[in-house]
Amino acid sequence: MRLSPNFSLSELVYSETAEKQGIDNTPPPEILENLKRLAAGLEAVRALLGAPLGISSGYRCAALNEAVGGSGASQHLQGLAVDFDCPAFGTPLEIARAIQQSGLEFDQCILEYGRWVHLSFSDAPRGRVLTIYDDKEGYVAGLWDEQGRQIA
Repeated sequence: MRLSPNFSLSELVYSETAEKQGIDNTPPPEILENLKRLAAGLEAVRALLGAPLGISSGYRCAALNEAVGGSGASQHLQGLAVDFDCPAFGTPLEIARAIQQSGLEFDQCILEYGRWVHLSFSDAPRGRVLTIYDDKEGYVAGLWDEQGRQIA
């Protein structure tokens, strides 16, 4: 099922963890509209970056979210968040910075561990930009590099 020109339902629900652990990550019908909203937002990001996105995590059912150690309040549970990279564009830090500076409406853009970008959408987008490199330190506002320098 196509959710948008470049994103399919299967792409936004696929999970290696679900596959390995036999978890059925099929979203209920009420999540499909959120996934369409997510796909529309991702189309804008793909156009901004000028390259395909590598989706590592999209929708997560409760069992999958628990298996990957996700927050109980994760927007992945509602089909409104995705973790991705885009090597053809640049590093996750460069991707997060481009999104932050683009004017795109998003709820949260989080640079996670310098390895991927978490991006979410909502009815009331906050435009919140965060970075996390260390679980003990937690999330910090803004974009930071691995040496602890604030980028934006």
